[in-house]
Amino acid sequence: MCCDLKRRFLLLYATQKGQAKAIAEEIWQQAGAHGLEADMHCISEMDKYNLETEKDPVVIVISTTGTGDPPDTARKFVKKIQDTTLPLDHFAHLQYGLLGLGDSEYTFFCNGGKTVDRRLQELGAQHFYDTGLADDCVGLELVVDPWIDGLWLALKEACLLQKENEGMSSDVVPSSPSAAPHIGHELNLSSEVQNLKLEDERVKSSDVPTHKLVDIHLVASAGDTEPSLVHSVPPVSQSALNIPALPPEYIEVQFQDTHGENPHLSSLILEGTTFEVPVTKAVQLTREDAMKTALLLELDISDTVFDYQPGDAFCVICPNNANEVEELLRVLGLSEKGEYFVCVKVKQGTKKKGAAYPQHIPERSTLKFILTWCLEIRAIPKKAFLRALVEYTSDGGEKRRLQELCSRQGASDYTRFIRDSNVCLLDLLHAFPSCKPSLNLLIEHLPKLQARSYSVSSSNLYQPGKLCFVFNIVEFPACPTRPVSRKGVCTGWLAELVTPLLHPSKNTLDTKGRSSFSAEKISIFARPNNTFRLPVDPSLPFMMVGPGTGISPFIGFLQHRQKLREEHTDWEFGETWLFFGCRHQDRDYLFKQLRCFLENGTLTHLKVCFSRDSSTAEVAPPKYVQDVIRLYAKEVARVLLKERGYFYICGDKKHMADGVSDAVVDILSMEMGADKLEAMKILAMLREAKRYLQDVWS
Repeated sequence: MCCDLKRRFLLLYATQKGQAKAIAEEIWQQAGAHGLEADMHCISEMDKYNLETEKDPVVIVISTTGTGDPPDTARKFVKKIQDTTLPLDHFAHLQYGLLGLGDSEYTFFCNGGKTVDRRLQELGAQHFYDTGLADDCVGLELVVDPWIDGLWLALKEACLLQKENEGMSSDVVPSSPSAAPHIGHELNLSSEVQNLKLEDERVKSSDVPTHKLVDIHLVASAGDTEPSLVHSVPPVSQSALNIPALPPEYIEVQFQDTHGENPHLSSLILEGTTFEVPVTKAVQLTREDAMKTALLLELDISDTVFDYQPGDAFCVICPNNANEVEELLRVLGLSEKGEYFVCVKVKQGTKKKGAAYPQHIPERSTLKFILTWCLEIRAIPKKAFLRALVEYTSDGGEKRRLQELCSRQGASDYTRFIRDSNVCLLDLLHAFPSCKPSLNLLIEHLPKLQARSYSVSSSNLYQPGKLCFVFNIVEFPACPTRPVSRKGVCTGWLAELVTPLLHPSKNTLDTKGRSSFSAEKISIFARPNNTFRLPVDPSLPFMMVGPGTGISPFIGFLQHRQKLREEHTDWEFGETWLFFGCRHQDRDYLFKQLRCFLENGTLTHLKVCFSRDSSTAEVAPPKYVQDVIRLYAKEVARVLLKERGYFYICGDKKHMADGVSDAVVDILSMEMGADKLEAMKILAMLREAKRYLQDVWS
């Protein structure tokens, strides 16, 4: 029963990459200090809880994935509650609080949480605590920490109200004049709530760990007032600290022998069938002096059943950088153990709630295989990881600084020196040399190494048996918190892999000058995009906006359209527009062959702009695609409003897609003679109708 000595509440999480689960575990760990007990489950474990009969308060932590979808673990739950036959009072008995996680770089911010929240409300459920929406773009902790702080009092009040309701339903109330005892009960409830508030303050002041300044080396001198990754200044350096609870360890690792084989990469992927395919072509699309290096790779899929449509994406299974893996082994003192097979088990007697074997770690593999293919060693360390690292740090000053970085008082330092600087575990171990974490700690806290997603840049109809994709080689320049420059995990690996194709040397040519290069293979799996597709009706017009590598899926669109035009000469085809932009016309105009599509009629209108090229024209040409779009306001309005056409955007979210959306809103407002709010509603309707589609990244 609710509000007995344990004050139970149900805690559900829906996670894609582990964020929501980690936050739920933090709530579970803190609950005991507040006299509460969390019954925690993944939302997919519907056999372990039942919202239809749940009487206690429910707390839900849910992330968002893809283009605003609930995480995979929540799909069955969402499908169940979206059943249109459910009565509107289906969850009238339910009290809940929801914390949504998302990234405002994407259009449908926190949509996974919003979808569940909205549907629970429609089915009669009541909030006992306001919904929180945390933004990974600026730092989840900015919302998560205060939301959790306020949760405890709200939970206790909800429990007391539940107890009060149960008491009322069990009492016989003979008539209205006898309602006086109920008033007294309400007054008593109010005093109980006040006591809870006092109790909560005592918990905050006594049970939350605080650490006062203990090391004078971390106090800024008169001439050193700037903080850094390893150095703090007042007020942080002189503050008592509120730090997270120490996460209980739950993994143990044992080294075995060096005999055997590592598992096949396909065993690491649960999302679908993997295919090992050769890279048969690599082209550098940009000039050497371009700001970014863009590559086009061609894969041979002719010997597989891999299928795709233009607009789809696919995932590449990639390893961590080999040099970084070797360096990590060296720093951990495990260089001699890299080729040893390891046995990973859940520690007996662990205090971690729901401790389970990590599914992304094979049952039998070498240490080097785990660090290379299974763990995201480049991941930005979460505060819980920093808190755990404190226990493995021997130097007092370094220990204090790690405490500051994971504390509430050091939140801005964490954002500045770790999150925004893309600091990873290896950087921390170099910066704090007395920190020597155990291998089990790394397996507990480093997330799964995710496959990287890329848009298809070809058409299977146009190039049967081939799959092309385009990417920029991601560069992370050196900075004060990270003294070495790095390339992206996947793009850096791919670029190195295809170097012989890009720069054939004498060693890769036979006696007749032909390439003797043996094609490297990569492992891929499909990730269909069921909405970012060409219109089903080919007579409908569509506009494409794709600056830089955002043009990638539209090459596939145009190839597909060209082939359809060749095969179906009797069909009616709508007009096509492409807005493309880059920095310099002579350095990074990725697909100059776009003119071919224009000449053969596949592409009706091609509009380009170059943001860094100087111009001698009296009127400066537009620099960005959103500026070009404004020049064709009437055409945009005609395609979208009169001809029921489609509008596609692919590329950078923050610096391009938002600007394009603003331009479209202004165009709709101007051409319709409506205010901006009305134009925004029209754009929302276009999104809902899947006629305004985005494939964007941050």
